[in-house]
Amino acid sequence: MIAETDLDLGGGRALHVYDARPEETGPQAGPVVFWHHGTPNTGEPPEPLLPAGARNGVRWVSYDRPGYLSSTPHPGRDCASAAGYVATIADALGIDRFAVMGHSGGGPHALACAALLPDRVQAVICAAGLAPYPTDGLDWFAGMYPGGAATLGAAAKGREALAELLAGSEYDPQMFTPADLAALGGPWAWLARIAGEASQAGPEGQLEDDLALVAPWGFEPGQIRAPVLYLHGGRDRVAPATHAQWLAGHTPGAELWLRPDDGHVSVLDAGPAALEWLCDLAV
Repeated sequence: MIAETDLDLGGGRALHVYDARPEETGPQAGPVVFWHHGTPNTGEPPEPLLPAGARNGVRWVSYDRPGYLSSTPHPGRDCASAAGYVATIADALGIDRFAVMGHSGGGPHALACAALLPDRVQAVICAAGLAPYPTDGLDWFAGMYPGGAATLGAAAKGREALAELLAGSEYDPQMFTPADLAALGGPWAWLARIAGEASQAGPEGQLEDDLALVAPWGFEPGQIRAPVLYLHGGRDRVAPATHAQWLAGHTPGAELWLRPDDGHVSVLDAGPAALEWLCDLAV
């Protein structure tokens, strides 16, 4: 059972918050972990990782980013805004320190929390995330499937160009590898469900996410001082592995787990092991 509530931010704005409390996942012997969802997804805590979380006494907290479901849109938000949202949620729930974990479009938002809340974030996992755009030393679109490159290229041109492209876009199977499809048909079927829910609710959340990903993030990976794990698939067609390699090279002391045969989704099969890493360090 996951508790859900709409947290009032004032000014007519709210965030939809999820809280899988210790009594629902087992005794809290481990950290609070803020989950940062992908694009487009909802913020529901990652169902396939809940058993591993329960073994480690994890309390999962998460939220729908603005524009998704009942979270009020916030046009113009950047990745750095995630730090403010998370700090507000943590304060409302009486949580002082916590770890963060993000997948895909949630990866840069998790990194933002580590960079901008250094006294509160204990450790961070960025799984299948993108690097800042543009950046020196990285051919940003190289290895990206054509539909993804077109979407983020449109985002770089602005909201109008992106909205026009998304209005005519359809599911493109080229984004996934055979390993991804196997994961989506098995342990990570949950991810397909919440992506469908997010998409059916309208494009605003994805619009705001994609625009934030290609705009200045509001922080630099080099600011991060907490332990960081980059988890990435070598065959990822959505966020090519070169992005994780760049990020790891520009984040002090970061670890990179590059799984050569995994794609954008199948890399999450290593999620339980990554969560063990997180819990060991989030003390």
